[in-house]
Amino acid sequence: MSIDYAKYVSDLVARARAAQEAIENYTQEQVDELCAAIAYRTTRPEWAQQAAEMLVAESGMGIAANKVAKIYTKVKGGYRDMKGQKSVGLVEVNEETGIRKYARPMGVIGAIIPVTNGEATPIFKSIAAIKGRNAIILAPHPKAAKTNMFVSERIRETLKMYGAPEDLVIPIEAEYVSIETSGELMKQVDFVLATGGTPMVRAAYSSGTPTIGVGTGNVVTIVDGSTDLDKVADMIIASKTFDNATSCSTENNIIVFESCYDQFVEAMAKKGAYTIKEDSEDKEKIVKTLWPNTPEDHVLNRHIVARPAAEIAELAGVKVPEGTKMIMVEENRGFGNEFPLTGEKLSPVAELRRAKDFEDALQQLEAILNYQGLGHSCGIHTTDMEKAHIMGERVKVCKVVVNQAQSLVNSGAWTCGYPMSMTLGCGTWGHNSISHNATWKDLLNFTYVSTPIPSTQPTDEELFDGKTY
Repeated sequence: MSIDYAKYVSDLVARARAAQEAIENYTQEQVDELCAAIAYRTTRPEWAQQAAEMLVAESGMGIAANKVAKIYTKVKGGYRDMKGQKSVGLVEVNEETGIRKYARPMGVIGAIIPVTNGEATPIFKSIAAIKGRNAIILAPHPKAAKTNMFVSERIRETLKMYGAPEDLVIPIEAEYVSIETSGELMKQVDFVLATGGTPMVRAAYSSGTPTIGVGTGNVVTIVDGSTDLDKVADMIIASKTFDNATSCSTENNIIVFESCYDQFVEAMAKKGAYTIKEDSEDKEKIVKTLWPNTPEDHVLNRHIVARPAAEIAELAGVKVPEGTKMIMVEENRGFGNEFPLTGEKLSPVAELRRAKDFEDALQQLEAILNYQGLGHSCGIHTTDMEKAHIMGERVKVCKVVVNQAQSLVNSGAWTCGYPMSMTLGCGTWGHNSISHNATWKDLLNFTYVSTPIPSTQPTDEELFDGKTY
């Protein structure tokens, strides 16, 4: 059957626009009630479990229990961050400048939903859109289309229960999910919120529609040995194995000081991490399993994405101890195209490197990010906060995570000050328009009303502090 993608999408946008116009004059109380109701009803244990299990079955990726945890944390956390915040009408008055700031809707949001987070992302983005009195159309990955419908129906039921238009949230129907449909959506909506692979994000930015997207993740973590290595091992393994590393925020590359290298490897082994040595035949087996066509290209084997470490090892023909949760592969020969372990792996596999000292570690970190992952995140385990400050001033990333599990805090956590989000800005380093975690605040237009104030024009004496140049 021939599909008129432009017509299909235009019909969805028309429905969404009518719904958005219907709530244009909603009060703050009405908006907040909708957000609270959606957050509450989508975080009920039985329903969240259904959504998680459905996505694991549909995508073949991840761990249901971790996906449930993701729904709880991101949805409840996102609602916590917006609770009590003004998003309707007059939101700010500055008597000194005479400026009054009014929050206004953007209109219809087009949301690109990644398969790796197809359970929590549509909920989070829907609540964020509605907080600003917007409508939203959800475009999922083909391997998450059914889950997207399931999640959307829960939200639409909730909207109907509270007398709001169901079409404030519209899922693209499973049979219409395609690159073509997503492309048309990005052209026709008022704003695009894109979370997904690099090609999709680039398409969003080139659509001609204002867009917030994310850069490629390839997180690097430094371990200097000054903290408890057993605790470090717990954090890294918890992060790297959460949902089988579906997150782009997991520790893909670990740089360890030589002074504590052996102790670190031992601590990781006790917690379930198996290390493949630099000169081992198993190293090439793992590389070829992750990137079957290397060196011609570095396209990840889709059959290993978000699969357990033991399963990946079996696929590679590598024997690992029973109970292996994570695989570390030593790589100290170089960086970039000739050394694919340098890049993102989307699996419980990490590159492991040695460093002589902090400067050496930083140079290696920068070399990795220059290959892949600029702008996203890095981290360090240390008692020396000066090292963290140096990283904040020097490394081209938007998030430096200190003494924490990367993937469990990068997008916000109860024990971290980052706002909850499912879209992590990577700044211009990652070819993004924002450097922060995208939230509901990024889905608002603002009107600024100016009233007269006494002149603020300074004299040259005042402006230049009495100096001449």
